[in-house]
Amino acid sequence: MKNGDKPSELNTILGKGSVFEGNIKVEHSLRIDGRVKGDVTAGDTLIVGLDGEVRGNVKVKHLILGGKVMGSVVAPGRAVLENKAELHGELKTSKLVIDEGAIFDGKCSMTDGKSKMDKGQAEAENIIQ
Repeated sequence: MKNGDKPSELNTILGKGSVFEGNIKVEHSLRIDGRVKGDVTAGDTLIVGLDGEVRGNVKVKHLILGGKVMGSVVAPGRAVLENKAELHGELKTSKLVIDEGAIFDGKCSMTDGKSKMDKGQAEAENIIQ
């Protein structure tokens, strides 16, 4: 990522083997290596590890997906689907990287223009507050 796209401090981790039911909201970055059934909101980057799984809607600045997400994703900054990632649902982002081997089953909306993505980013930031 470019200098301005660096993830913030990672201080919230849901470890491998853990299961969480409910909505999660964090101010900065979040890493999920376990399973979440509920909505996830982060003020910066969400990293879903290889064994991680989210069943719910995601609103973050950036997404790095190595595991699975089933639900809609709003990531106005950048979304990266690594080679074993699975995304089933709608994705809204301005920059998208899909590695060979990733599965994306759904709809994607992208825009270069600042107006729509700034609105989406503002919505994600307002949820945290």
